[in-house]
Amino acid sequence: MLPSTHAPVPGGPQIVAERFFNAIARFLHIEAVSGVVLLLAAATALIWANSPWASSYEHVWHTPVALSVGTNVISQSLHFWINDGLMTIFFLVVGMEIRREIHEGALSSVQLASLPLAAAAGGVAMPALIYLAVNSEPGLRHGWAIPTATDIAFAVGILALLGRSIPGSIRIFLLALAIIDDIAAVVIIALFYSSGLDYTGLLLALLGVVLVIAFQKLGIASAFSYVLPGAVVWYGMLMSGAHPTLAGVVLGLMTPVVRRPARVQPIEAASQALNEFGERSHAGASDVQQLVSPVRRLEEAQRDLLPPVIRVQAALHPWVAFGVMPLFALANAGVALGGADFSGQSLSVLAGVALALIVGKPVGILLGSWLAIQAGWSRLPPGATWLGMSMIGCLGGIGFTMSIFMAMLAFDDADLLSAAKLGVLIASLAAAVIGLLLGRMFVSRQRVLSAAQ
Repeated sequence: MLPSTHAPVPGGPQIVAERFFNAIARFLHIEAVSGVVLLLAAATALIWANSPWASSYEHVWHTPVALSVGTNVISQSLHFWINDGLMTIFFLVVGMEIRREIHEGALSSVQLASLPLAAAAGGVAMPALIYLAVNSEPGLRHGWAIPTATDIAFAVGILALLGRSIPGSIRIFLLALAIIDDIAAVVIIALFYSSGLDYTGLLLALLGVVLVIAFQKLGIASAFSYVLPGAVVWYGMLMSGAHPTLAGVVLGLMTPVVRRPARVQPIEAASQALNEFGERSHAGASDVQQLVSPVRRLEEAQRDLLPPVIRVQAALHPWVAFGVMPLFALANAGVALGGADFSGQSLSVLAGVALALIVGKPVGILLGSWLAIQAGWSRLPPGATWLGMSMIGCLGGIGFTMSIFMAMLAFDDADLLSAAKLGVLIASLAAAVIGLLLGRMFVSRQRVLSAAQ
């Protein structure tokens, strides 16, 4: 019996399900949502770590998890696999964002990059100086880099809460600033928070890089094909003493920004596959397997429509925003307020981190921007005012994910680490609230100016 050429009409439950999942898809693409989810994960961690079940918080994250390949076994805590494993995916997305911006975005020319570069330089230097001014003792200086980073997802999410009244140029400036901050964070991790390097591990990581290049030269487009060489790079970084998450940045920067060469253009290939599918379907193909070939070619054409850097980043973004980052916050933001000693050195670290993020970040960003404009290197983004730049400076003080990550690299002492984390959480919340208030003032003034014109 020949298959019917008419698709069955969806029933009521299917229509309801489609609408439900389409609504979820639209919801997940709202930038502010990822910031809210991140905040909820951090709040959950804080409540859990200070509840009657606080012991279970530590127990869960220290549960051993083993990964074995042949005779090689890596047995580490769940905390390790989140911070050093899953966060590699986060840094992979960061690397691809940097690659895109360098290719055709806000970092593609000196003229475009001059203002965010100057702002980011001030936003890295000033918080570090403020932290060191508060914490001059040798044992505390190691945390100088904690307040230098900006959490892109959180900062952009807060900006999205202000709606479309914020000029697009300001949003692009914030993105460029945060991305440069991430570049600085990666360099700081590589230079200051990696132990003595084991060259055997570096050679293994280099082998993984060579495999990635070879796959690219062979025209292999499937993202899953790069999991194995990516794992080799990660394991090599781990063996070398460099932080393994740097593997994500390396792989992200290597992701192609142009479509692979093809004998037939993707749109033409998709059109041919659709026509062939239609012809076979209407001819009443006796074997459904005959429809598999045009469908497969259609999938390949769809894959090749976008450059790999955009396609992979778009595929990973929901998993990072709603999986990796909230899980990281849940595993690391749980500071036991009752058990830790927040006096003496711990209080100094807490105050240094909080002051550096809340005050140092906006002052550094504004000062760097002002100097660049006064020197004639750049000018304010279209539609921006110094009030709007102040808002961006405060949002830059939302360190959160990256700052907590830096804190864990900086301190082994439990009390100092707890103090640094608490300082990050307090400062990030304060920076978000102040930035939101300044944003409301900026929007109100822009509306008054528009009405007066």
